[in-house]
Amino acid sequence: MKPTAAIYLDNAATTRLDPEVLDAMLPLMTEQFGNPSSIHSHGRAVRSAIEKSRKTVASLLNTSPAEIFFTSGGTEADNTAIRSSIETYGLTHAITSSLEHHAVLHTLQHLEKQGTVQLSWVNIDAKGHVDLVHLEELLRLNRNTGSPRSLVSLMHGNNEIGNMLNLNRVGEICRAYNAIFHSDTVQTMGHFQHNLQQLPVDFIVGAGHKFHGPKGVGFLYVNAERVKIHPFMYGGAQERNMRGGTENVYGIVGLAKALEISYRDMDAHRQHITALKHRMIDKLRAKMPDVQFNGNSADVENSLYTVLNVSLPASDMSDMLLFSLDIARISASGGSACSSGSSVGSHVLAALPEIDPERGYVRFSFGKYNTTNEIDYAVDTLMGLYQKELVK
Repeated sequence: MKPTAAIYLDNAATTRLDPEVLDAMLPLMTEQFGNPSSIHSHGRAVRSAIEKSRKTVASLLNTSPAEIFFTSGGTEADNTAIRSSIETYGLTHAITSSLEHHAVLHTLQHLEKQGTVQLSWVNIDAKGHVDLVHLEELLRLNRNTGSPRSLVSLMHGNNEIGNMLNLNRVGEICRAYNAIFHSDTVQTMGHFQHNLQQLPVDFIVGAGHKFHGPKGVGFLYVNAERVKIHPFMYGGAQERNMRGGTENVYGIVGLAKALEISYRDMDAHRQHITALKHRMIDKLRAKMPDVQFNGNSADVENSLYTVLNVSLPASDMSDMLLFSLDIARISASGGSACSSGSSVGSHVLAALPEIDPERGYVRFSFGKYNTTNEIDYAVDTLMGLYQKELVK
């Protein structure tokens, strides 16, 4: 059955705002309009809303409110962790992978170009998994040179191919070499539980719009027992002198509410989304024997369950795949495995050694509002597109 509305299967890019979140935000957009830095009653009421939100986020992550700093989103949070730790501790060595989000990659590459750090690239295997033996080798080599401690920046859940990093194991390795460990957790925040009393991480980040909260707001967790960093953005005394600028109050309140809902309903939503992902995999395999899945995304129980990266048979329509889906009122994402010189190619797919650049690639990412009818229509649409191509 063809859905009556356009189908949104790009939840890794952003998610629909939860109505409960909007209800929580509205008072801060209307009657509670004071500046939170003001000492009068209007300001105090808004300051109270921010601090209540901070306590909510901290409680859900099992940490102290003093370790949560609100930002404009995941990109600022990543930049703060990377730039401020390098500047504060005089770090000259950083380790990352070729599969990271550009918020991390471009920041570290810029710092390398400036001569601030030497950048090491940890090996990945054919499926895109980080080689933890090589990570330890890189840390050992840096220690043996007598250089200051290293910064390690590796994402928890890959936004394109769904691979998951073992945060505990990487954190343990980093602790053994006194390295600072930052993980971009934007894709897993709100979808997996993060117990920061148990995780050996120094920085993790969140972005509200990835778990049905508002855009333009995020947060950074700073492990106060391990690291003390200088501000990334100077100005006023906001965020306990860690981030100048008047706070995005309704965004902060919305983020906290969205994370609260995510934790409240996490088991039910994971069960629902996992079933949708299984359904798409099974239907594609049954109808298109040559279909492949990139990275670890088809291993539903051991991957980022919201993401499925599909590799379709090579054809003349591969370059038009996303456009054709859009015409069919299906919103998805992806990119080609073009050369690194292309402005449109996926740097993640291009880094995987077994990727065939002639095939078509599309990332479907699922959310709590998706339905089985939408999955069936998306699969049928893909089949229809390729059947038309085959009969030419």
